[in-house]
Amino acid sequence: MDSSRSRCCILLLVLFGISIQYQCSASGIDTNQAVLLFVNASEASARKIPDTLFGIFFEEINHAGAGGLWAELVSNRGFESGGSFVPSIIEPWAIIGDDSSVIVSTDLSSCFVRNKVALRVQVLCDIEGANICPGGGVGVYNPGFWGMNIEQGKRYKLVFYVRSEEPINLSVALTGSNGLKKLATTTVIAANVSNWTKMLVLLEAEGTDPNSRLELRSTTKGVIWFDQVSLMPLDTYNGHGFRNDLFGMLKDLKPAFLRFPGGCFVEGDYLRNAFRWKETIGPWEERPGHYGDKWKYWTDDGLGHFEFLQLAEDLRALPVWVFNNGISHNDQVDTSSVLPFVEDILDGLEFARGAPNSRWGSVRAAMGHPEPFDLRYVAIGNEDCNKPYYLGNYLKFYSAIKEAYPDIKIISNCDGSSKALDHPADLYDFHIYTSASYMFSNANHFDGAPCSGPKAFISEYAAHDDAGNGNLLAALGEAGFLIGVEKNSDVIEMASYAPLFANTNDWGWKADAIVFDSSQAYGIPSYWMQHLFKESNANPSNSLIASAITWRNETDKNEYLRIKVVNFGSSTITLNISICGSENTLQRSGATKTILTSNSVKAENSFTYPKNVSLVKTMLEEVSEDTDVEVFENMDVGLLPYSITSLELLKNPPALWTAATASDLESSF
Repeated sequence: MDSSRSRCCILLLVLFGISIQYQCSASGIDTNQAVLLFVNASEASARKIPDTLFGIFFEEINHAGAGGLWAELVSNRGFESGGSFVPSIIEPWAIIGDDSSVIVSTDLSSCFVRNKVALRVQVLCDIEGANICPGGGVGVYNPGFWGMNIEQGKRYKLVFYVRSEEPINLSVALTGSNGLKKLATTTVIAANVSNWTKMLVLLEAEGTDPNSRLELRSTTKGVIWFDQVSLMPLDTYNGHGFRNDLFGMLKDLKPAFLRFPGGCFVEGDYLRNAFRWKETIGPWEERPGHYGDKWKYWTDDGLGHFEFLQLAEDLRALPVWVFNNGISHNDQVDTSSVLPFVEDILDGLEFARGAPNSRWGSVRAAMGHPEPFDLRYVAIGNEDCNKPYYLGNYLKFYSAIKEAYPDIKIISNCDGSSKALDHPADLYDFHIYTSASYMFSNANHFDGAPCSGPKAFISEYAAHDDAGNGNLLAALGEAGFLIGVEKNSDVIEMASYAPLFANTNDWGWKADAIVFDSSQAYGIPSYWMQHLFKESNANPSNSLIASAITWRNETDKNEYLRIKVVNFGSSTITLNISICGSENTLQRSGATKTILTSNSVKAENSFTYPKNVSLVKTMLEEVSEDTDVEVFENMDVGLLPYSITSLELLKNPPALWTAATASDLESSF
């Protein structure tokens, strides 16, 4: 993690001098009931929170990576998704022409050892003679992941491997969904491709269509073999292959860590389909890909172990690697036979952290990253605690990793929030998927967690049961829960929402923080709620919960007091806030209020209304009339029903500091 993040997070303090006093129970609060919030802002009352408290969790689910964050536009680029028995299905590839002009099948003639399937295109027609090819020729096309987003003026790199006993004259094109509108075209001519030959073509789009396709055509009779067809936009983030808009939405959350690559994706329904890191590194053409049997789709593994580590580095987040411990949903390896799995993970750690001249560190270096990645956390399995062989397998991994890398923190799958673990661990994993109201009521779940021993890693949380496609009610329940996480940050080290992404064409799990298709994306209310916690890093009632932190803004170098309050009730509340004990003055000028709410708790976002429920930031007018004060008295703030409100107060600004105008604030989110 870079130094700027470290400096920022060291200054984050959770202020525990917070009390909420009610004249009646929360369930009986009347409209406009006054509530007192007392904030003790003294350094003595504060406790430093972990600089890893809030991060993100990426799982290959809902086509989050394949057809999502990973910018590859070709689906099934290696023709492997139909399996190794040939002929096989080639979906979503489709044929251009009929059986009188072209025959398309697969065989095992590829030059790549780990993925032997290749596409065989037999062109029966010609440019002359009795069987003349139709206009434009015959061949195959690929529609990508529910349409390729091709944008005018942008360039795309097409790479494919080709073989033929005859000279080739291929028409390569990016077209609209029906093939009629040409967005980019070129011709590939080669006199001798009797051996597999790599072709590289740059295409510049002359039009825009989010539902485009890639076409490979020929008008010359003969047989042509294709393999490993890739189309990538040149403008991915930092050239690392990540789709810019989706990467930007992750970066805006300022995650302290990235947990990857799953989730159930790591386990698989069966071990034969589990994520195997060694199969996902090296040149992309040589990666065999695999079928994710839990979420029921094929991935070419372009987004592999290396790319996940690179993603964490690009986000300035700490990587948290979740690996398979010899256990899937339906089969598992006996502890007496698990050592090969242990050795495999030690190799994976060397790949991430080893010297560039080590066996696996050299593979990383050859991929363009000679410096080790900053891998400090690993999780042994996912949701496997109750499996018969988990504890035995876990101890084998734990001992081997600690011997080789004693500084790495190891995460157990077993919950230690209510009783001490019976095995060594640095952290324990905790997952919670439930209703919004139950999520809110669980804000105090960790109040009684053991103060010594492993800390909690809440790696998957979401108000899932009544969230719809992602509504305001769920976000409020989660916000209340996260305020409880802040309050208990002495026993909680990390927390992340799940799942992170969903392609709207394959929404296998709802809700998901970010929803996208080929060309657009939006964050659900839970995504926007997390923005109010990205610098974090409180005492609940039946409907109100609050927390306060101080944090340093690395952009303007100022310190701020942030007070967050969730109103999970149906009534408007007038909150009277009293602040005392601050060693620095708090400024009236420039104070802001940010609210997440809507006129309906079932409100959701969509492509048409991507910010129907999002953050609204305004100037705070309700503060004391004194310019500089150490105690705010009668600072009344209205809390709308079903809302989260964040107040931002400047501490000790420069003498010439000028307040932002209302127009400046409108574009803040």
